[in-house]
Amino acid sequence: MPTPRPAAPDLEVKKAPTQARAVETYERILAACADLLGEVGIERLSTNLVCQRAGISPPALYQYFPNKYAILHELGTRLMQVQNELLMPWAVPATFQLPEPEFAASVAELFLKTLALTERMPAGVWVTRALRAVPSLQSVRNLSHDQVTDLLLLPFMSAHPGADAARAKLTIRLAIDALYAAQELLFDDPSLDAEAVALVMSEMVAAQLCRLRG
Repeated sequence: MPTPRPAAPDLEVKKAPTQARAVETYERILAACADLLGEVGIERLSTNLVCQRAGISPPALYQYFPNKYAILHELGTRLMQVQNELLMPWAVPATFQLPEPEFAASVAELFLKTLALTERMPAGVWVTRALRAVPSLQSVRNLSHDQVTDLLLLPFMSAHPGADAARAKLTIRLAIDALYAAQELLFDDPSLDAEAVALVMSEMVAAQLCRLRG
């Protein structure tokens, strides 16, 4: 008989804090987890270590989070939200109407801003790695990328109503994943030049999207 797969961990927050003291405890848990993630890594991270670092008891933590993966899930969700906020002023029809060189330059600038933001976020690099390495957390990234795809498709189609919408959506989704993979590559190999990576990736993305303008 095949070995049954282990059940996926519960990622839902048990309850949202409402009072000021509860919010403080909730944020201390997240901050402690972020600190420890860079120190001990994903595998060695535990709720006991988080409690010790946050200066709280395990029951206080378990009021909000059922396990370490739920804490990582919340950190990952926050990181994705902050990254996506950078897109809002960029994701307008005028951007997608730029000539290809200018459009590529805007993509490169956005890529470097996202990279810098992630590096500034508490444990942003390690949270990014966790979203890739932990199967139960991959849905956070996939959902975010789906949302970004829809966010970008609307202004693109507004700028180029004659384009094939299905192909544009697929191209945008693949571009998002490629840019995210390039960001992860820079985290894994700091010897690479970030601006050079941004230039190559932006030119690839711009070339594909500009071909769809029709």
